[in-house]
Amino acid sequence: MASEDLRARATAWLADDPDPATRAEITTLLAGLPSTAVELDDRFSGTLTFGTAGLRGPLRAGPNGMNLAVVTRAAAGLLAWLGDADGPLVIGYDARHGSREFAERTAAVATGAGREALLLPRPLPTPVLAYAVRTRQAAAGVMVTASHNPPQDNGYKVYLGAALGGPGGAGAQIVPPADGEIEAAIQAVGPLAEVPLGGPGSILDEGIVEGYVRDAAATVRPAGAELTVAYTPLHGVGGPVLAAAFATAGYAVPRVVADQAEPDPEFPTVAFPNPEEPGAMDRLLALAADADADLAVANDPDADRCAVAVPRADGRWTALTGDQLGVLLADRLMRRGTPGTYATTIVSATMLRKMCAAGNLPYAETLTGFKWIVRGATDLAFGYEEALGYCVSPELVRDKDGITAALLVAETAAELKAEGGSLAGRLAELETEFGVHHTAQLAVRVADLGAITRAMTRVRSAPPATLLGDRVHDVEDRLPDADVLTLRTTRARVVVRPSGTEPKLKAYLEVVEPVGADGLDVARNRAAEAVEQRLRPEVAAALGLSDGGHSGSV
Repeated sequence: MASEDLRARATAWLADDPDPATRAEITTLLAGLPSTAVELDDRFSGTLTFGTAGLRGPLRAGPNGMNLAVVTRAAAGLLAWLGDADGPLVIGYDARHGSREFAERTAAVATGAGREALLLPRPLPTPVLAYAVRTRQAAAGVMVTASHNPPQDNGYKVYLGAALGGPGGAGAQIVPPADGEIEAAIQAVGPLAEVPLGGPGSILDEGIVEGYVRDAAATVRPAGAELTVAYTPLHGVGGPVLAAAFATAGYAVPRVVADQAEPDPEFPTVAFPNPEEPGAMDRLLALAADADADLAVANDPDADRCAVAVPRADGRWTALTGDQLGVLLADRLMRRGTPGTYATTIVSATMLRKMCAAGNLPYAETLTGFKWIVRGATDLAFGYEEALGYCVSPELVRDKDGITAALLVAETAAELKAEGGSLAGRLAELETEFGVHHTAQLAVRVADLGAITRAMTRVRSAPPATLLGDRVHDVEDRLPDADVLTLRTTRARVVVRPSGTEPKLKAYLEVVEPVGADGLDVARNRAAEAVEQRLRPEVAAALGLSDGGHSGSV
């Protein structure tokens, strides 16, 4: 961006920014020109675009960040798009920097537009907001959260009520074309000084939380055996709600990692506040070992995801993959006789399809993201994605829900313990029946988003002819509907796509190994070796990456 154009855009933004703190940021950067040109250009060369994940980005001044000006404009566009749809706007927020302020500004924009605004009573999990949209017959809901993103980020997700979301989307996140229509409405918003701001709206009382806890607890059966659970909310907002749900359901309240128990927007004990990241669950596993626990559970900071670790015979603890937990939860509901469609995504393991076929149950496979999973069938019984997201009670929360998922894990573990079994043992039985489905991910965090485009172009133009020595017999490109490429051989599958919420390129790897006469352990070792030692570097090379590590940067 030319320096004079850059200065003009920044000056115009400064005049329209309602927040003294971010005005001071821009003033300082303008005063520092030309040495601050790169930083200013990063903030003004683009804008945060409202997509199906809403908004998400770094907390900073300018159109390419999360700040009060961007949130005001987004709220005004959303309210304009809602038009005359009946019902209030329900607003929730987590404990990140800026979350409460952004929620309160959204409420003021809503009331200024003549719509009732209902704020959740305190920082609460995203599933509580999704629940409130359904139970309060809202036109829509807004959740201010960046979920498991780094501490410097925040975000803004939109949920639709029944009138706009339809039967499968009542209380679910938006999908196209709503995202594009909302973005167009945001772009049409004039000067922020002309956006009318009304009163603060109404703060819902604790009854909304109590209702969620009561209904969440009702999704599980009484404990079949006493269960000791270790838990971490990972510095997020899930702790009190999960504890209340466990107690209401008749389960012992979990032991909590002390230095991760309270909300802290800095997330000081983890590199990334995501249970999938290496090291994020170390303190939890230490507590589980010390407590001689049966089960270890982690939520991400807004508690819509659930991670689980289980003890091994040698006393060590192993974190289940998202796919392993997904098939265990599906198996539990199937064994209960829960009717309806079981759904997952195109990047998740293929075992669920086989389980549904064996049980003569409907199966659905969707694009990545819970906005698609919950719309996969009107009679949805269960949905999961490999990124630790589980919908175990679609009529309660039409989204991923880490609280009810944790409850169902506890029920499963308690019932198996009462029968002399375990989660690890049941997983072994499923793998023996359906084969070992070893899944892994090659995730590359980028500073330059152009690197993702170049990698996708490379693998599309020259897909590998073989993987693991087997011919690639199917190359499925989902463009223009979705930026996803799938490669298949007789025993391997690779799905490549950009992340929808983070600056990452992701490749999802799967190898299926049947269990033969030499036993489960041998099959597991073969599948793991195939993925980690052979498939990962082959895919990295196809994408033009330097190595096949679990994560990195390009």
